[in-house]
Amino acid sequence: MSHKAILTCAVTGNAPFNPRHPAMPVTPAQIAAACVEAAQAGASVVHIHVRDPATGGGSRDPALFKEVVDRVRSSGTDIVINLTCGLGAFFLPDPEDESRGLPGSDVIPPAERMRHLEQCLPEIASLDITTGNQVEGPLEFVYLNTTRTLRAMAKRFQELNIKPELEVFNSGDILFGNSLVKDGLVNTPPLYQMVLGVQWGSPATTETMVYQKSLLPPGALWAAFGIARDQMPMLAQAAILGGHIRVGLEDNLYLSRGVFATNGQLVERARSIVENMGMSIATPDEARAILGLKKP
Repeated sequence: MSHKAILTCAVTGNAPFNPRHPAMPVTPAQIAAACVEAAQAGASVVHIHVRDPATGGGSRDPALFKEVVDRVRSSGTDIVINLTCGLGAFFLPDPEDESRGLPGSDVIPPAERMRHLEQCLPEIASLDITTGNQVEGPLEFVYLNTTRTLRAMAKRFQELNIKPELEVFNSGDILFGNSLVKDGLVNTPPLYQMVLGVQWGSPATTETMVYQKSLLPPGALWAAFGIARDQMPMLAQAAILGGHIRVGLEDNLYLSRGVFATNGQLVERARSIVENMGMSIATPDEARAILGLKKP
């Protein structure tokens, strides 16, 4: 097998995390350092969220994104930068009247959701093309992305020359992604990212991955990742099937039961798995060539 797998490291995420973890990146300096760590361990791409430095909670503050990206770029580290664009779509229905959102709701217009992209101009950004019930720790919410909003966001991605990573949580999301491609709102080759193992989403199984791969349009690039203990098994399965892969503390905090991981350790384990199967990890420049990106 000669498959070159693009390895993304999602370094911190947005969701609540186990506070006992000794090294979860929270501040811009810590998140940027985690990106450099992942790159040095052999990652092709870093996927970046930001957190409120005071509380550790997820944030969508463009200034925090700008500081992280500037720190990574000024470090001289060669890594493909992928920013999340999934925030601003959290609806918390009032249990007494679900037509109203609770104060914790955060649903904003598309232009505001993409403000940090305009300021940072990453090579890639995630576009979560899904709507559904989701859970983060004790919080249950509706992840609200209308097709109208997603089409507007896809068009703006094109204008900014940012490649969308089409994050899909169910098979129907792939069908909608296919319509974006057909309508010319996503440049070729499109990149799909299968999210597997999230509660109420697609299960983390080989059968799911094979089926969802069958729905992709000809010539599409794809990746897949599993949550928590499914991270490494789904990584191996995606690589075997010719897909690209992802690890990182956003999706899994542990090396083994009760043993906390760092991003660098997860990247190293992923590389070992892939290389022991006779494949290799793409360098950042090789990833750019595969994805059709121009080096900034």
